[in-house]
Amino acid sequence: MEIERIKKVIVDQKEEISEFFQKEKIIAREIDMEKLRSFLKFPNILVITGPRRSGKSTLATQIFKEENYGYLNFDDERLAGFSTDDFNTAVQAFYDLYGENLECFIFDEIQNIAGWELFISRLRKTKKIVITGSNAKLLSGDLATHLTGRYLEFALYPFSFREFLKFKGIEIKKEDFYSTKKISRIKKQLAEYLDGGGFPETFKFGSAIVGKIYDDVITKDILLRYGIKNKNAFRELSNYVISNFAQEISYAKLGHIFSIKNVHTVKNYMEYLSSSFLILMLSKFSYKLKQQFITSKKAYGIDTGLVNSVAFQFSENSGKVMENAVMIDLKRRGDYFESGTEVYYWRDYSGKEVDFAVKKRNKITQLIQVCQSLANFNTKEREIKSLLKASEELRCNNLLIITASEEGAESAGGKKITIIPLWKWLLEAIK
Repeated sequence: MEIERIKKVIVDQKEEISEFFQKEKIIAREIDMEKLRSFLKFPNILVITGPRRSGKSTLATQIFKEENYGYLNFDDERLAGFSTDDFNTAVQAFYDLYGENLECFIFDEIQNIAGWELFISRLRKTKKIVITGSNAKLLSGDLATHLTGRYLEFALYPFSFREFLKFKGIEIKKEDFYSTKKISRIKKQLAEYLDGGGFPETFKFGSAIVGKIYDDVITKDILLRYGIKNKNAFRELSNYVISNFAQEISYAKLGHIFSIKNVHTVKNYMEYLSSSFLILMLSKFSYKLKQQFITSKKAYGIDTGLVNSVAFQFSENSGKVMENAVMIDLKRRGDYFESGTEVYYWRDYSGKEVDFAVKKRNKITQLIQVCQSLANFNTKEREIKSLLKASEELRCNNLLIITASEEGAESAGGKKITIIPLWKWLLEAIK
């Protein structure tokens, strides 16, 4: 590829970034930026993964905001035909444009180019490099082969409720938690957040953009990338899984529904959805690792707005929507602040079930139930009995029930169960 052609793409893309920062409202994400920057002081690579349009490129440029950097997004039709041999030409183009002392590079969706990992492996020895991508396994898998222990992977999610309020210019203070008027306003904002989700572009283009994001991921990141032949079956399976969010998934059942004979094909399809950040998979907790792999899993949408754009009867299933929101935030908190945190669901032989079992290192540290309301006696009894049984089996006394509005505490079986409304839990300070 001609160097002048690459230079034009580089300059055009850099101008687009500059215009974006001038015209659009940019907020600081609730991320330890200094920690990410400090990692780049060494000959390592920072890999930012996450769903399309979640803000990965914006985050990458914020990391280098005080430094001169080269930027190239390979998800650009003008780079069609770019090959491994063109990487050196691209580097020379950067040097011609910005000087040979350029030390920082951002490469978006670089996994689109075959052999990219060898180029990055060579460049990272003397440069600070951030690469982004919307497929976790392609990035980490290829890098793991060539760079054992020499890269840090960070998953970026759509806006949290906290970031959502910040973007809308709504500041929440501690005293607001006691104001009837402020709580009412927060609840209205939460309803909007659960309905529209946290993709940044939603606030500019409306909820319809989420459907476009979903279709782009299905088409570009899965169907084309993996060469899936039965495209209709895959699309129908994806729609079904997301429409049945927060429920157990059986590969055999999915295969039967969509006439896919090989269960391994279904398993691969689910992995494609997961690695492309459309769904979050939750395993049933067991002290035996083998059991975690073979038991049924639950699937949650990466964003409640995305689920809303795909699922039917979304508004009629508010309890499950709340559960999906909690799942996303648990994963976000773990990836952003509490490295090593794992999330499972728990169920015993009698059918008692707890929505989330949070594990840190080798210990279950919290058990969480999510339900719309505890007003119904049978619902309350079921949720509490399940928590107590799980508490006994998993030796965890940190018990929590998240509801739409109720707050307080219950004493049962000699243990305390905290009850908190979803809005307050989502706004809790990260400890």
